This record gives sequence, structure tokens and C-alpha cells, in this order.
Amino acid sequence: MPSLVLSLETSSPVCSVALHRLDDSTLVGQSELRLEKSHSSHLSVLVSQLLENSQYSLQDVAAVAVSDGPGSYTGLRIGAAAAKGLCFALDIPLLAVSTLQALARQVAAVTARPEAVLFCPMLDARRMEVYAALYSHNGEEVLPPAPLLLDTDPLAEQLAHHQLLCFGNGAAKFQPLVADTPNATFLAGIEPSAVAVGELAVEAYRRQEFRDVAYYEPFYLKEVYTTTPKK
Repeated sequence: MPSLVLSLETSSPVCSVALHRLDDSTLVGQSELRLEKSHSSHLSVLVSQLLENSQYSLQDVAAVAVSDGPGSYTGLRIGAAAAKGLCFALDIPLLAVSTLQALARQVAAVTARPEAVLFCPMLDARRMEVYAALYSHNGEEVLPPAPLLLDTDPLAEQLAHHQLLCFGNGAAKFQPLVADTPNATFLAGIEPSAVAVGELAVEAYRRQEFRDVAYYEPFYLKEVYTTTPKK
């Protein structure tokens, strides 16, 4: 009987995959590649190698989870297409996990006294914008995901009453705005991981929170703009 959740994280420059057991949430294995613009050509290879190295096959996968966004438009589309293709082919459920919630989950797990802070994952949205949200140590959503314009301090009210721990590839853009604010702390080098996506996906599977494979689209948060290449 299929007993694994396969998780895909493609919302950032890091492409990662992970396997978790459904019965006890144990991490079976993970693999990642830190190469720019490599998701489309390497994602399926990472999945195949992870399954082979873990001595499992696709027939052991009970559901596929994908990082839902926000994040890179191209990366999210690649992850969604791969996840939907696997779910169609294997006739198994699709799970989608908030990228920001998963990012907060992985930082909270390694934070001393996590109940003392609010976790603020931030992803670069280009120009002077970031995608951000606020979560408590147990994953409760305090401020829903939103694009924040960094022309002023958009989190002034929260910083006035709480200690915020900020991280993700957009946090460095926010840091100069709150350089003199004692309630803002920053962590560098934090990237989204399929491991945290998988942990949340196992919980979602148990709640039967499946997505429609045919109509699922990533949570881009902002409209996708495309342009015609110049000749």
C-alpha cells in the first residue's frame, strides 16, 4: 500500500524534493540543487534519484505535495506541472502547501523559545516589494500573505507590539527600513525547503485537504505579467 508523500519545492532558485512517511511523518530522504534556472531540466531527475536512493518507487507514493507560492512565477509553474502530471499518472491526490508557511515552519523548528517571537518569512518580489506573512510558533497565521511595498515600514504596527524574526531572500531589502528598531531580528541564508513542505503536507493529507488536480493553479499572489520578446 502506498505510504509516502513526495514533496516538491520550486518557488525559489533552490530546487528541492523530499519524501515523508504518512504513518509517523518521518523524513525518508531529501535532495536539492542550487543552480539558477535548472528546475525544468533537473526536477524529474531529483525525484527519480531520491526514490532510487531511498529504495522506493513511484508506486509507493500516496500523494504529491507542491509548494503553493508565492514565489517565482516560472518556478511555481514548473512545480505545479510536475506535481499534477505525477498525480494524473499515478491517480493519487495533490496537496498544496503555502511557501511562506513552510518557510516559517522550518525556522521555528530550530529557534530557541519560538513562542517569544512572530515569524516573518519574506520572499523577493522584485523592485521594492516582498511577499511576506506573519506566523506564530505553532503555525497560526497572524498576518496573511501579501505583497508589501517597502517605501515605508509596512509592519510598523506589528513591530510596536511584537518581536519579529525576519528571514528569506527578501528580508535584506526590508532590513534597512527597521535598522533602528529593536524588535526586528534577521536571519540570513534561509531558503525554502521541500522538507518543511512535506511536514505540512502530511498533516494536510490526514485532514484530507486535497486539491483539484485538473484546475489547481499556484498562489501567485500578484497577477502574472508577460511581455513579447523584442526582435
